[in-house]
Amino acid sequence: MADKNLQKDMLAYENTLYEQGYKYVAGVDEAGRGPLAGSVYAAAVILPKGCLIDGLRDSKKLSEKKREQLFDVIIDKALAYGICAVDPERIDEINILEATFEAMRGAVDKLGIKPDFVMIDGNRSKGMDDIEHATLIGGDDLSLSIAAASVLAKVSRDRYMDEMAKIYPEYEFEKHKAYGTKLHRELIAKYGPCPIHRKSFKGVKEYVK
Repeated sequence: MADKNLQKDMLAYENTLYEQGYKYVAGVDEAGRGPLAGSVYAAAVILPKGCLIDGLRDSKKLSEKKREQLFDVIIDKALAYGICAVDPERIDEINILEATFEAMRGAVDKLGIKPDFVMIDGNRSKGMDDIEHATLIGGDDLSLSIAAASVLAKVSRDRYMDEMAKIYPEYEFEKHKAYGTKLHRELIAKYGPCPIHRKSFKGVKEYVK
């Protein structure tokens, strides 16, 4: 019962927008701004009005197993979803913040339905000038739509890093997902950066020849 009440609370922002006449409200979130390697991911999700998804909340507060389970449920229940990745070369070219904005806009553009309002996790946005939108600090724990986007982005990026671990096994990406852990930093120091490392990031650029 407590979870259902939490779910209803997390629809408050969506319900307010529906009452104002908006029909398609999308939640947007990103995953992978901080890691030293790999692409940054973003997802956008439009859920049906009043949709409750048992156990859904901020992806960072869920186990990997639970996120994987919810990934399929979200895709099944969503009216539309979009997932976009921006690669490490582009990150180095335009910086991680701009790349994150690019991924978020790309995710919105991949929605099968054009949203008439977009809620974005965080306190900054860019590239959404043609769509009504708002930022929401801590949105992945306050809005069910943003929480859904958070799970899709996180699971997609984790799966991608698991694939990269097969290509570059010496970096053990499956263990740390390219975050700057002690192990990851030690492996960069030992082997130098690989093609998917973000060459402009501290902890990597020192080893770029």
